[in-house]
Formats: sequence, structure tokens, C-alpha cells
Amino acid sequence: MSHTKVSSKIVQFIEKAGQSIPDPIIIFIYFFFFSFILTIFIGGLTFDTQSADGSTITHTIKNMADSEHVVWLFDNALVKNWLAFGGGVLGVILIVMLGVGVAEYSGLFATLIKKLGNRLPEKLLIPSLVFLGIMSSIATDAGYLILIPLAGLLFAGLGKHPIIGMAAAFAGVSAGFSANLIPATPVDVIIGMNAKIFAESQGVPFTTTDGTALVPATMHYFFILVSTFLLVALGTWVTNKFVVPRYANDEYEVPAEMNLDDFAVKPEESRGLKFALWGLLASLAIVVFMAMGPLASFTDSNGNTVTPFTNNIILMITLVFIITGGAYGYGARTFGSLMDIIQSMIKQSNTMGYIMVLTFFCYNFLGLLGYSGLGTYITYLGASFLQALGLQQFPIPLIIGFILTTAIINLFVGGLTSKWMLLGPIFVPMLYQVNPEMTPDLVAAAYRVADSSTNIITPMMVYSGVVLAFMRKYKPQLTFGDMIVTMLPYSITFLVFWTALLIGFFAFGIPLGF
Repeated sequence: MSHTKVSSKIVQFIEKAGQSIPDPIIIFIYFFFFSFILTIFIGGLTFDTQSADGSTITHTIKNMADSEHVVWLFDNALVKNWLAFGGGVLGVILIVMLGVGVAEYSGLFATLIKKLGNRLPEKLLIPSLVFLGIMSSIATDAGYLILIPLAGLLFAGLGKHPIIGMAAAFAGVSAGFSANLIPATPVDVIIGMNAKIFAESQGVPFTTTDGTALVPATMHYFFILVSTFLLVALGTWVTNKFVVPRYANDEYEVPAEMNLDDFAVKPEESRGLKFALWGLLASLAIVVFMAMGPLASFTDSNGNTVTPFTNNIILMITLVFIITGGAYGYGARTFGSLMDIIQSMIKQSNTMGYIMVLTFFCYNFLGLLGYSGLGTYITYLGASFLQALGLQQFPIPLIIGFILTTAIINLFVGGLTSKWMLLGPIFVPMLYQVNPEMTPDLVAAAYRVADSSTNIITPMMVYSGVVLAFMRKYKPQLTFGDMIVTMLPYSITFLVFWTALLIGFFAFGIPLGF
């Protein structure tokens, strides 16, 4: 049998397996009850992990069938485990979508797409989307909620299958979350500061192999800088090699509010763009004022730096969309009153029913996972497996083993920070003790590669269902399995070549950052 036929059969198997995967809502309902029942059998099981200060923490898995835990499930189902989950991530999703709704229903996005489609060379579309997705991590979750649906609109406006553009953007936003051209992003600070705590609390020097002190926020900058260009190239190649052929001749639906019959920019639309420019400038002026004034950073009584503007960046972005979209609508005569803006928000809200149902089951499952101790136990098992491989004395296989273990754990336990808080205290000191070349910055970089690469193929990532909802706008019958099959080539390619890049930095002694 030829290599081509074997590859074709593998792809067909993956597609069939993917299509058999239920809707994410069904998945989380199954997961919830499976986890609940599992705690009945292993409730009371204890295991030890290491804390950031080197002390031992004993964990006990709760039997969720006990009356007090059943009460907890019901008491927290609506607020803590749904509306307030992850610091109110559902609220972030909803408020951004309201702002996007104003810009979308005013016609601003459609007009911008016409302008962009007439000017941007076709060869630059896909790499531009991957690059913008990677860079969007500086605005935390904005890439998921803004860039991915915009990519779909752009491709639909150009007469191309929207999922092609959305897949490229999704790969950049999620799989490329740990790359960037800008130093000291929120991810850099979170990973770096905690790595320093994990190391110093257990007597591990927070330095490079030559003794140079590490700076937490920039200790990976050279690596993520090179990673940005690598991932853009890889993302573009995967899109053209796998995604374009998959969807090039596939049918899709165009949203009713997007008229593609006339791709020329009309005079009233040009007028709307001028108003939108003034609206953008005005909204940015407001944002700058807020950043330098009421929301400026300050040092609290405990000496900690508080950053109100960064903490509210999503709200600021939403404000920009509302003002700019409203200004366009006024100039283009698609909005005649304030009530028209409100109606655009209402229309957008009507499309978010699936997201509301999805997040209810997803976040309650994740809440159960965290409260019962099952999430910590899964991480503990993964860490124990890596230790059992016996690769401590072989740096490169050890790096690969750590990356693969973290990538697999990421399929079952979401949250970059939560996994790092569990894995970091174990592996930062352990790997250094068995081999001094395994410095804190190298271990942290390996974690970032693994965590980012498998984000796009797991339902545990909190935005996976949201992205699926965006894609279903153009292809209602799309399943979660279809989305996994679409994104799997990105995940595998990024994981392999990104790991190779990290090993290259290590093998040739290239500093990861400054």
C-alpha cells in the first residue's frame, strides 16, 4: 500500500472519529456526571504535592455524593461556578460581544472588509491573521472574541470559506498564545514571577547556567520573538496545506445581515468610515485619559503594583467598538438614534444562547473538578508519570518528556496559570536538582510550548465552545469533532517544531531572554 493511501486512510479515520464526538454541551454533561460518580469510588484518596515554598501539601479527593458537597454544588451552580467562574469570564465574553454587535450591525465590519479585500494581497491574508492572533495575547482574551469572528467575516466577504480564516486566526490566538514580539506581556509576568517563587523558595538559583540573574518578565523574550515568526510560517503552511483543501469546495452560509452582492464601497459607506475614524480617535482619547487618569497604575499599602487599566482592558476595547461602530452607523445612516445602537446589542444577544448554555455546563464541570480535587489529581498523575520515565539525567529527552506530559494534561485540565501553579513547584526544583542545566527559565519555556500547542484541540479550553459557535454561524452542522480535525494539524505541527526550536536554543546555548 502506498504512503499516500496510508495517509488518506489515517485522515479518514480521524475524520470519522472526530465526527462521532458529541456536541461540547453533551460532552460536559457526560464529564460532570462521570466525575461525580468517580469521586464516589475514590473519595477519601490522599496524595501529596509540593507547594511554592517547598512544603508538602496533602490533598484529599472529596466524595461529591456527601450531603455537604451536594449542597455546595447547588449553592454554587448559578453564581460561583457559572456567572463568576474564572473571575467572571462569562461577563467578559458577553460584554465584548455587545460591543462587537454594535460594530457588526452598523455595517462597519462589512465595509472595512470591502476596503481590506480590495487592497490586501491575497498571499498576505493568512499569515496576517496568524500574526494578529499571536499578537492579540497582549489584550488577554480579545483575540478569541474579536479577531476570530472578524476573520470569518473577512473571508466571507472575499468569497472564501470563512472557516479557513477563522482556523488560521484561532491557531494564532490560542496555539500561539505564548509567542509575541512585545516583551513583558501578562503571560510573561505570570509565568516568570511564579517561576522565580518556585525556584527561590527551594534554594534553586533564579539564574541562567552561567549565573546571570533572570528577569521574570523578559527571561523568554528572545525565544518568544523567534517563536512568533516560526509560528506565523507554520500556521500559514498548515492552513494552505490542510485547511484550504478541506474547505475550498465546501458549502457555507452567509449571515443575512452581510450583503455580498455588491463588493464596491458605496458613498454613504465611505462617509460612515470617515465618521468611524473620528469615533475611533475620540474613543482612543478616552482610553488614554482613563489609562493616565482614573485607571492609572499605583502602588498599594503593601507595596504591590496595582494596574486598574490592564485589569479593565476588555471593557476599554468594548467601549472603542461601541463608539466607533455607533459613529459609523450615524455617518452611514444605518443608525438613526440611540435606540438603534441598543437594538444592535439586543440582536447580538439573541445569537449568544448557545454560549450561555455551553458555559453553564462547562463551568460547573470545571468547578466540580477543582473543588473535588480531581483536577489536581490528574496533574499529580501526569507529574508522577514524567518522574517515572527515568529521564532525569538526559536533558533533551527530559525536556521532550516534560512537554509531552504537559501537553497531554492540557487536554484534560484547562487554565495556563492553574496548571503552572501545580506543575511548577514540582518540576522547577526537581529538574534543576537532577541536572543544573535545567534552569527555571528553560523549564518554564517548555511548559509554555506544551500548554499553548494543545489549546486548540481540547474542550477544556474555556473558549473552545465559543469558537465553535462562531464557526457554526457559517456552517450550522459543524461538530466539535470537525473543529478538532481542522485544528489538529496546527497542534501537531506547532508542538513538534516549537519543541525543536526550544531544544535548538538549549543545545546551542542561546539565551532565552534577557
